[in-house]
Amino acid sequence: MDNSFNISYCSDKYQYTMGKTYLESGLKDKRAIFNLFYRSAPDKNNWAVVSGTEEALRMITGLGSEDEQFFEKFLPGEEYREYRKFLSQMKFTGNIYAMREGEIAFPTQPVIIVEGPIIEAQVLETPLLCIMNHQMAIATKASRVSRSTSKPVSEFGSRRAHGPWAAVYGAKAAYIGGCLNTSNILTSTIFSVPATGTMAHSYITAFGCTIAGELKAFETYINNHFGEALVLLIDTYDSLRCGLPNAIKAFKNNGVDNNYPASFGIRLDSGDLTYLSVKCREELDKAGLENCKIFATNSLDEYIITELERQGAKIDAYGVGDAIATSKHNPCFGNVYKLVEIDGEGVLKRSEDKSKAINPGFQITYRIIKNGMFKADVTCLRGDTLSKKIESGESFTIRDEYDDTKTTFFSSGSYQFKPLQSLVMKNGAICSDSITIQERREYYLNNIRSLNETQTRLINPHYYKVDISDDLYDLKNRLIDSLIKEIKENYDTQQE
Repeated sequence: MDNSFNISYCSDKYQYTMGKTYLESGLKDKRAIFNLFYRSAPDKNNWAVVSGTEEALRMITGLGSEDEQFFEKFLPGEEYREYRKFLSQMKFTGNIYAMREGEIAFPTQPVIIVEGPIIEAQVLETPLLCIMNHQMAIATKASRVSRSTSKPVSEFGSRRAHGPWAAVYGAKAAYIGGCLNTSNILTSTIFSVPATGTMAHSYITAFGCTIAGELKAFETYINNHFGEALVLLIDTYDSLRCGLPNAIKAFKNNGVDNNYPASFGIRLDSGDLTYLSVKCREELDKAGLENCKIFATNSLDEYIITELERQGAKIDAYGVGDAIATSKHNPCFGNVYKLVEIDGEGVLKRSEDKSKAINPGFQITYRIIKNGMFKADVTCLRGDTLSKKIESGESFTIRDEYDDTKTTFFSSGSYQFKPLQSLVMKNGAICSDSITIQERREYYLNNIRSLNETQTRLINPHYYKVDISDDLYDLKNRLIDSLIKEIKENYDTQQE
């Protein structure tokens, strides 16, 4: 069985049945703008980490690479013949604006903006959401876990991931979101992410189910990997009564001490990690192995790590698996893909809850910066009054969308700004610069440093200021009010 497939067509059928109507009703070339954004962040936070745009762009370039027979499998019949021919030749010819990988994104802000003929932009909905929802869930969870400690966090979750694709790209997203390295060798080879690993319990038991076998396993491993990082798994039988003594003996018998040029340590994978780590630290120090590190695994997440740190655990590094690889507490990220403009006219989906209505129009988000710190984000219509003021460095005021008594003033010369969405694909061709995975991770880390620490805490974070321009606010409410009026008039007429 061939497991390869073209992810450009990892789509839902209705996007293609709608496309037939666009084609045959003369709508296919109407210029559409779709926004990919989310409404609320996971874990009661108010921001997320962007990852996946690189894969999204590559996915888009794959349109138009299948023949007519491919489309006949899900669009059979004579009535689809001309449409199938069209699809086999249809490539994306529009523009993509996107946030950088490693960017901090807040609710309602466009993470990706798709501008192009509506038939081309419509069919990108599911594959874009599939890629971005997965990677942003993982990157955001990795951010939370890595922010729960000042110690290094390794991503160890491939075996719990929802398939090989999820394992590889999830590990990549976790690295961007703050993890130091990954156990996944494909992620390492594809993205040059540092790979790491220790040993499994099966390695220990392969030397026989005895205490002497455990010691032999340790010594054999040390001799086989001398000069490399050495981490011995000590809880196969009993962490304190045989695992730790055997590890100390193996290190000392084989020339591993505080002068060992690479790192060395032990790993705890079960039990009371606070108690065990404290006892292990005491015994290691008594043995003169002060440089021996204590590495902990065992179903960890940001809440458990926070508690371990609070309890005074003597742990130097953590390995986290399913909590990151599946974004265990919130496995489904909430990005949506909505049409916001058609042929230059703003459109929106109205919600019964007015506060949940989407923002219409062709948008751009500005991050306002003072003394290197992020102070506010404001989303504008491109070229609107506030957008021009910001780009000209003029004084301006932003006000809360739902409480106009809450305002913030920025005087001319007191701030810098950066637009969050940049042109990454022009006329169907990728035009963004290639950025290494290390640069993307460092970009995320710099973003975190530019937020106030109260905004990055895990529990009850202070909410960062996120607003929209007056022109965008007016357009949104004008469309909503017009719809409400029309619905009411239509309903009243029906009742007469």
